[in-house]
Amino acid sequence: MMTVDNLHQRQLEEAARLLEAKDYQAAHAVCIEVLTADPANSEAYHLLGILTAEHGNHQKACEIFDRALAEDSARADTLAHKARSLIALNHKEEAVRHAELAAAAAPEDALTLDTIGVVFSRAGLHDRAVSFYERAVSLSADTPNLHYNLGAALQFIGRMDEARAAYRQAVALDPDDARALTAAVQITRQSKEANDLAALEAAFARLKEDADAALHLGHALAKAHEDMGEPEKALQWLTRGKARKKQSLDYDPATDQKLFDAACRTAGFASVQGEESAEPIFITGMPRTGTTLVERILSSHSEVQSAGELTDFALCLKRMTGTPSPYVLDPETLSAAEGIDADALGAAYMQSVQSTQKIGGRFIDKMPLNIFFAPLILRALPNARVICLRRHPADTVLSNYRQLFATGFSYYNYAYDLTHTAQYYAGFDRMVRHFAENLPTDRFCEVHYEQVVEDIDSEARRLLDFCGLDFEPGCIDFHKNASPVATASSAQVRQPLYRTSLDRWRRYLPGIDEALKVLIDEGCLPADALE
Repeated sequence: MMTVDNLHQRQLEEAARLLEAKDYQAAHAVCIEVLTADPANSEAYHLLGILTAEHGNHQKACEIFDRALAEDSARADTLAHKARSLIALNHKEEAVRHAELAAAAAPEDALTLDTIGVVFSRAGLHDRAVSFYERAVSLSADTPNLHYNLGAALQFIGRMDEARAAYRQAVALDPDDARALTAAVQITRQSKEANDLAALEAAFARLKEDADAALHLGHALAKAHEDMGEPEKALQWLTRGKARKKQSLDYDPATDQKLFDAACRTAGFASVQGEESAEPIFITGMPRTGTTLVERILSSHSEVQSAGELTDFALCLKRMTGTPSPYVLDPETLSAAEGIDADALGAAYMQSVQSTQKIGGRFIDKMPLNIFFAPLILRALPNARVICLRRHPADTVLSNYRQLFATGFSYYNYAYDLTHTAQYYAGFDRMVRHFAENLPTDRFCEVHYEQVVEDIDSEARRLLDFCGLDFEPGCIDFHKNASPVATASSAQVRQPLYRTSLDRWRRYLPGIDEALKVLIDEGCLPADALE
């Protein structure tokens, strides 16, 4: 005879199967039926929490996970999933704490181990994440996504051969895994003799109606043709790959221009006494302009650590302003910053970084978007340093258009169109010029990528002097730096300095003429730039 416990166990196994199949309504009904008969059933609450998180309601999911933990506080799987919801809510410190609790509970299933790894990865703790991904793969070697996650973490910590093998294994298990196929190509030099064109084109033909898959594959095909010296074909594939995703977005360039204007106004806020720490070094600017290169130069110094691309300053500011908008960076939040306690903001930022990154002493925060907060950073942390990377306008526009940004991150939606990217650059240029005129030169400086490439010794010394650091030869040998790199430049910065990215835009003429005309009209390029 089947006992009540056995019946509930079978019901919950069915609920888990339904949840995996995304039959949410049926899974929910089974869980509720079990809880009606057994209100203290932690597994039913656990499954309901996952269901709620998959619908994007992470606040409610955390409450449901807490119900499960109230019945069984040592559930590693529930702790891990709550940690994932907390990181989605930008509660990084709490998320890492719950992930550590989940790890301490010694989980033995692949999903929980992978979930812990995801939390550590999203918190920027890539070294910590790798072992959890490796154990997950060992337990479920036929799951493509586990291999992809492992590959990404290995890439970020510089184990490129192993990363490539992990991506290839994901593709072997699922030839339609566009992310893994693209990732493998991004870190593998393509040539006429050895390339992935056939696999990429076949996958694009199968998946072209899927906007995200087409985007990934279009970028991979573009990269392959670039490697083979075919920029015209590369540009064609970028246009094809981005087309469907661009159509699905409601991007208005005027929205970003309002953001630039609001950021400019913050440079006029009254000076106040902020938190006195001189530990942070902020490296900012548009993506793909040398921010990672400069970070590697400075983090090769014995007194400097890299904390990665942190969202802590934006999140602390958002919480203190309490603006109702769903974004951490918007004109409303920037305007509301005038009335906050600058000292409290600086202290909150420092506490947030130190508690999750376990960093003491000088550290680098390399979030490019922090450029919008430069005046507020120096208001809250007047002894901090803010470095803004600059690059030739045309190369900046092209490199951003060529970059495959995270599809769920709306701040880079300009990059689906070359003209929009040029308009964005013009707004960025206007904002940074305003900052340079109004912020203290001993705390805010511009660094030009081309000058670093042409004379790394002089530029490294200038950067170190600006940060109040003595020169160390290791800063010149930045490519020997073994610390993790969680950016698109993770492969490039592990090589000695090269010049092939200089004046790349000229190879793409006349395909980028319309973007160049925008830059000329906006005063970012001389009138004879196309001659």
